[in-house]
Amino acid sequence: QVQLVESGGGLVQVGGSLRLSCAASGPTSSRYVMAWFRQAPGKEREFVAAVSRSGGDRWYADAVKGRFTVSRDNAKNTVYIQMNSLKPEDTAVYYCAAVLAVGVHRTPEVYDYWGQGTQVTVSS
Repeated sequence: QVQLVESGGGLVQVGGSLRLSCAASGPTSSRYVMAWFRQAPGKEREFVAAVSRSGGDRWYADAVKGRFTVSRDNAKNTVYIQMNSLKPEDTAVYYCAAVLAVGVHRTPEVYDYWGQGTQVTVSS
């Protein structure tokens, strides 16, 4: 069982930056591929980024490529996403997710564990 707790959301102006954190419980959390998804009002949950178990491989949605950076610190059981050059369309609830698998998975149904989400609002 893995528990995930996100933090770091908030209100930021267009062009600003935020860093979200996801703290994972459990000594085996480093075995999981970790991902970030987001969900805006009235829209489906969408893939944002993922990082492999070692942190050596990273994958991004086209909409955030070049602006967001995902990383993990397995010693701290924490996953991060640094979000730069934020746009109003980045406004959403951001969720951390974990799956016991190899490789990237961009569909939310695959993921076994989810955090409660953290709100990111980008004002214009």
